[in-house]
Amino acid sequence: MTDISDKTDKADKTSVRDVEDGAPTFVLVHGAGSNSYGWAPVSAALGLRGHRAVAVDLPGHGLGAHFPRSYQTPQDLDRLRTEPSPLSRVTLEDCAAHVVDVVRAVRRNGPVVLVGQSMGGATLNVVAHQVPELISHLVYASAYCPTRHRSVLELMATPEAATSALLRMPAVATPPDLGVNRINWLSGDPAFFAEVKEALGADRSDAEVRAVLHTLEPDESAAIGAGDSRGRPETWGRVPRTFLRFTEDRTIPLPLQDLMIREADATTPDNPFRVRSLAAPHIGPREASAWADELELAAGLRG
Repeated sequence: MTDISDKTDKADKTSVRDVEDGAPTFVLVHGAGSNSYGWAPVSAALGLRGHRAVAVDLPGHGLGAHFPRSYQTPQDLDRLRTEPSPLSRVTLEDCAAHVVDVVRAVRRNGPVVLVGQSMGGATLNVVAHQVPELISHLVYASAYCPTRHRSVLELMATPEAATSALLRMPAVATPPDLGVNRINWLSGDPAFFAEVKEALGADRSDAEVRAVLHTLEPDESAAIGAGDSRGRPETWGRVPRTFLRFTEDRTIPLPLQDLMIREADATTPDNPFRVRSLAAPHIGPREASAWADELELAAGLRG
């Protein structure tokens, strides 16, 4: 079996197509329970290098986020288990439609490099299925990329996902018909904090992890992970792509990242992933400059 970490870069798959159209715009898509603010350091690093970057708030996130009243302090933990959320109505197709609109708008300025982190990879797949001709490069930052498996949920049921810290993270026990996955990021339980730190950034200080938790949102639509987000060879498979492989990720473990890379490459053997390995946890490299370096490489802006 080929060692994913030793794959040879292929220059013809890393350059932005149609470079004569001008400098690329980086469109940044967040993961579950997050928002565009999570990309703020990366957007700033790209801007300081003279690049355009647009961080997207997916439907129901960012300034449009729903924070249950029971989530606010003082918390009502009993009500938190059952309080409805408008995110239950948000689908994967809604997320894709929103990002397609952004891609169409920024494509007028030149090539589009579409970047997704974690659950954002599912949206990338659907967007690239719908408008492959508008995307110059796809970048999966330790992000889900189903191809042989139908959905994120199917990938999380594989043996390669068995060690994921996500499976141990204490979530709020909401009834299935509520339609959301809910996490109480404001919990004061030390055991909860230990699990979250393991899942998101075991290399970070407690203070850094707490700062991250205060940027996260409690609700995510359960439909996103269950939706059919397979990369299709005839559409998605035409777009050059990079996988940023986070070797310290304990939410999407390395065996699961490698499984997704192998299955994607088997789906489109003439257009394999360009793979880059970084010693980073799930929330990514500590330094925003490292993110910017990798995105420039993906866009063909570095040798």
